[in-house]
Amino acid sequence: MASPETGVLAARARALAVLRVRGAALAAAILPAAVAVVLFAGGATGHLGAGLGADGGWGIARWTVSGAAVLTLLLAALVAAVVVRARPALSPSVPLSEESAPDLYRLVRDLADRLDVPAPSAIALTPDCDSWLEDRTHRAHGPPRPARGAGRRASDAPVLVIGSPFLWWMRVAELRALLAPVVAGTGPSAHPDIAAARRFIRGLDAAVAVAARARGPLRGLPLRFVGRVARLLLRACREHATIMERGVAAAASERAQTVDYGLRIVAQEQVGLAYAGWDRLLTRVALPAWRMGRWPSRLDAGVVSALTELSRRDRLAEGFASRLGERPACDLLEEPGAIDRAASLLAARLFHGGPAEPGPDWSPVGWQQYPEEVVDRKWRLEAARLHRVLDQLPVTPPPDTASEDGPASRTPDHPATPAEPSSPAPPTAPTTTHRTTTAPPLTYARARASAGHRPAGRPGGEPPGSAAAPAAAAPTGPTLARVIDRLARDSRTGDLVAARLGAEVAREEREEAARQAARGSGTRDAAAGVAWGDGLAEGGLPLFPLQPPRTGRELLADHVTAMVCCAAVDTAGAAPGLDWLDGPALIVDGTRRADLGRPVLCLVDDGDAEPLRGWLTTIGIRPEKPVRLV
Repeated sequence: MASPETGVLAARARALAVLRVRGAALAAAILPAAVAVVLFAGGATGHLGAGLGADGGWGIARWTVSGAAVLTLLLAALVAAVVVRARPALSPSVPLSEESAPDLYRLVRDLADRLDVPAPSAIALTPDCDSWLEDRTHRAHGPPRPARGAGRRASDAPVLVIGSPFLWWMRVAELRALLAPVVAGTGPSAHPDIAAARRFIRGLDAAVAVAARARGPLRGLPLRFVGRVARLLLRACREHATIMERGVAAAASERAQTVDYGLRIVAQEQVGLAYAGWDRLLTRVALPAWRMGRWPSRLDAGVVSALTELSRRDRLAEGFASRLGERPACDLLEEPGAIDRAASLLAARLFHGGPAEPGPDWSPVGWQQYPEEVVDRKWRLEAARLHRVLDQLPVTPPPDTASEDGPASRTPDHPATPAEPSSPAPPTAPTTTHRTTTAPPLTYARARASAGHRPAGRPGGEPPGSAAAPAAAAPTGPTLARVIDRLARDSRTGDLVAARLGAEVAREEREEAARQAARGSGTRDAAAGVAWGDGLAEGGLPLFPLQPPRTGRELLADHVTAMVCCAAVDTAGAAPGLDWLDGPALIVDGTRRADLGRPVLCLVDDGDAEPLRGWLTTIGIRPEKPVRLV
């Protein structure tokens, strides 16, 4: 077995290769100046021309080379200034002070002592299932520090970044075994050559990011030149840097072999399980809430519930829940609830692009309130959007119907009754185009301002039994039967509704992005101590989208499902619920119904409403009854 020093030596050799690339670039920059010095020295001594003032070929060569040298030095100074001043990108994380986690800092320092490496300078948490070391010695990444001589950079250890789900799912012994190879990486990182090579590469990467954001001819032209040079140097360093990092990782892994080796195998199994639970929690549970302007404030605690549920369903995960009796790693924190809240807010910002701070349009929600405040409202908002789109569709007669009446009297939305002109307007939305196209987006923040829909039993805003509502008129409230009839009777309706739903959702997302840009979130990030660096372009959130944009058919299926769930809650006594692995769930008689997807897809994809009607009959849902929207 190779010793840790073997990996360090291999990494140092590649670091020197990176530094040689830097030296070659510097030599190319000063070469014209060196040639000019030689020419002037030769002219002064009489070896090259008769003198400095000679007008022959040597004089022309001296001044030509001197001009090229000045231009080259100016360009080199520009590149060097941008590389030095550019802020290297930082991984967005929640800083963890020693006062808020003294036991965790003690565990990491004891681990560093056992490995005989420098302890990390600080600890931070990130909403991801990974851990790494990050160099934050650049002066833009922290408060000004007094000068301590030339060795200041080499003496600063990197910051240990830990995935926040690990602290809640893993036990203390498992976390120590997992962090052993990560902490061991501080040894190679302290080597001056490796640290210098890493700083050079990070500076080039940040310079490329600065050049990519340059706007305007006065600023853009020189920065584009800097970007070209930085990319050229990065290509020259790429292979050396890759092998250098592999050598550092190999050295750290070899050094950590002596610390809890058997427990490290168990910890690696937990990493895969935690990643699976975290991914399902974000995509199935958190994402619907984020789209409504709510952010779950206990995501890390939700990971434990999600993985416990997984252990009940999957035989491969049996035995993992029995670990919950041991001390969890989150006990190493003084205030785990506050840390979980901060990590949950950062997760919403990274994966969805939410605001940096809570506000009226961006409020937290607890797991106890999730079914009522997220699931139920999500269903009703989507059902309202679906009915609004149906109101905007052009009225087309069914292909098998022929009548002398107007088109409005031959559709499920407009029954042919003599009293229709005087009947109250449908409660979903006005039917005129100029009114519906300017309706505000149905987001959670604007739900209270939307007054287009009335509760069930009061169509048109009139009380039950009012004389203004004719007794013989068909129900005008939003009904599930209306949706089923429109999608099943005309095959063209599904495509049209899907396209308009996609356009409606895209418009609402653009408006929300514009509102966030107007808030000036970058200033709030800086005030909160979150440094993004020049490597992360402003306005590029979310950095890591969880899912690709949904297609029109997927949106239509989601909205029809929401309408069915609203009808189940209002007419069959069902209730909204939360499934830790699948997200919003419909609870009927205390049992989750997971068999709604296939009947809805038959209606959306094939126009076949019989499977859905049979499912509704089985549950006892009355589709002709109006439902309450928002």
